[in-house]
Amino acid sequence: MVLVPFFQGCVRLLALPIYVLSFLGYWDAFCKRAFPYFISKFTKRYNQKLHREKELLFSNLEDFTGLSGELRLLEIGTGSGANFQFYPPGCQVTCTDPNPNFQKYLQQSMAENSHLQFEHFLVASGENLHQVPDSSVDAVVCTLVLCSVDSVPAILEEVLRVLRRGGAFYFLEHVAADRSSWGYFWQQVYNPTWKYLGDGCSLIRETWKDLESAKFSELKLRHINAPLNWTPTRPHILGYAVK
Repeated sequence: MVLVPFFQGCVRLLALPIYVLSFLGYWDAFCKRAFPYFISKFTKRYNQKLHREKELLFSNLEDFTGLSGELRLLEIGTGSGANFQFYPPGCQVTCTDPNPNFQKYLQQSMAENSHLQFEHFLVASGENLHQVPDSSVDAVVCTLVLCSVDSVPAILEEVLRVLRRGGAFYFLEHVAADRSSWGYFWQQVYNPTWKYLGDGCSLIRETWKDLESAKFSELKLRHINAPLNWTPTRPHILGYAVK
């Protein structure tokens, strides 16, 4: 559609300073430092908007407790720790994030969630979790992360590697709208510039296809429209998959 490139150009023009800073090599370093502050603020509002959905999503986490009687959980892209309040008491949590600048906000969330046992904070991308042994965790959680990773299939391969047999992968992600909708039209318009604003975040990723193709034994997945009015991130998927 010829209108998409035209409107993309208009958005690029409005965001010209960002493109200039990126060209000069300054934007990425600035974004890596500023993004954790923004996310720490955004996730509080996001949790308020999707509190019920998150409660339902994580309501059966304890069902995947291992034979040890302890629930060992690995979170990919922990960020500022927005999911901690939804985890069951006594859960042993290992946090990972490729951006070490999140640690300040993560420590604050840890202090506010004393019902959990925090094991480690690993500076690592989800595509390379070599510090986590094979079949060593009962559950893996990943929320609002798969939109910005380099390779969703590589992430899912690592998830399957670190999960014990019968363990579960929990996800909640914004995704592409229906391709025939106006929502998808505007996602295409905003997407090139959105990646700069969202530290690589893509608005048009069809993540459910990767989940359906991965080698999970069971997949529980729902599509919803999140109550995030006037944003291009309303289409979401959420659920869990069993190894």
